[in-house]
Amino acid sequence: MRDEVLETLAGEGILLEPDAAKYVLSKEDPLAFTRAALATMVQHPLVLTLDDLQGIAPAAEVHQAVEALLDQLPSPAPLRRDVGEIKITRDITGNSCCEGNINDFARYFNDRYNKIKAMLARRRELVGCLPIPRALRMARDVRMVVMVNEVRTTKNGHKLLEVEDDEGKCPVLILRDSPLINECIVPDEVIGIVGKTSQKGDMVVLNEMIRPDVPLRGAGMQPSDSSSKLAFLSDVHIGSNTFLYRQWKNMIHWLKTEGKGEIQYLILPGDVVDGIGVFPGQEEELDIEDVFQQYKALAEMLKELPDDIRVVAQPGNHDAVRPAEPQPTFSKRISEMFDSSVLFVGNPCQLEIEDRKILTYHGRSIDDWVSTVQGLSYETPLEAMKEMLKRRHMAPIYGMKTPLAPEKEDYMVIEDVPDIFVAGHVHGAGFLDYRGVKVICASTWQAQTPFQRMHNFHPAPAIMPVVHLGTGTIDMLDFN
Repeated sequence: MRDEVLETLAGEGILLEPDAAKYVLSKEDPLAFTRAALATMVQHPLVLTLDDLQGIAPAAEVHQAVEALLDQLPSPAPLRRDVGEIKITRDITGNSCCEGNINDFARYFNDRYNKIKAMLARRRELVGCLPIPRALRMARDVRMVVMVNEVRTTKNGHKLLEVEDDEGKCPVLILRDSPLINECIVPDEVIGIVGKTSQKGDMVVLNEMIRPDVPLRGAGMQPSDSSSKLAFLSDVHIGSNTFLYRQWKNMIHWLKTEGKGEIQYLILPGDVVDGIGVFPGQEEELDIEDVFQQYKALAEMLKELPDDIRVVAQPGNHDAVRPAEPQPTFSKRISEMFDSSVLFVGNPCQLEIEDRKILTYHGRSIDDWVSTVQGLSYETPLEAMKEMLKRRHMAPIYGMKTPLAPEKEDYMVIEDVPDIFVAGHVHGAGFLDYRGVKVICASTWQAQTPFQRMHNFHPAPAIMPVVHLGTGTIDMLDFN
């Protein structure tokens, strides 16, 4: 076992102090503890000491316990690639492959950089872009595609970015009198830079910044001959004592009566149940205290839908899946409770329905956007979604409220421009058109919670967005 532990650490370039080795070998599962410790460390030291290990041991043991629980969960239900007119074009389910080591993170961020660089390289403004080391040797205007490491303001009121690409790093200065000084640049986003090298050749002064953004598409979705309609029911929160039973019944009644035949597809973008232990004191806000009973209740409620409606369900941060995004879909134990007509997908997921591209994302990262970008709030989730489209990434900022799994590729990159982009999470409702993309915030079926009341946040519940797939028109049906 000692050799295996030392070999694991050596693979990360770490030596183990003798006292530290004794400490590790005293653990019930030394190898598992070692892997958990590596995953917990912010930085890997050259020599790992006993003090280092004792300092991170509590966090490592928690990580080890979580991993052990995840290993006990049933494997996810096999991914069905299409159900009738519903096609899954991008989903982490069945493709997750990461251990959380330093190599995984390096591969993850490299994949993000290369995908967004390919988008930016097509921009006229960035023709002839150079890697950082070559750009710094140029005594003229330069063009680069970089990832932002850090953003800070100098004592003189300038903004200083630390950026990198796959060949080097450099500082980028935004002068305080530049029109770009108030531009919100977030860590880990990939941007194009047009600027001029300093006389010393040690930095670039920014003249122009280019984001990948989505291309202008005029009127957006071109009309088709489809007569189908697609509806969204986000943040259902079955199991909560604030679930809106009356409004849900109103919706079911409408689907069976005057709305009969109106809706052909129904997507549930996450938090389909309230979950267990999601936040302290949650047990006091539950009607159903067993998470599997919550899913069973949802399965029974979905049986009330007309038989001709095809349902797609994905998880959110309240659901019984791993918290780190991208999230694979529900386990077989959960999916087997539902009728075979329900298609389970991961979060986020790219779908095609009758030739319309639909990007459905629960929206956890809206928390980070609100915390980072000045002017955004939980009252304006659509604006946060626009920021995602501008950067072609749903959750670029690593290390905030949204946990991100370092997969072999970055599934949070928006590679294909969707026709429809939907999210929930913040319990708002609304829609807008951004460069031809229909951007939708998909409401909730939960009344105001004690937490929301404490923060004076007022949700917009029991509103069902409906998109006509032929024309692109959107209706917001209110069942209050």
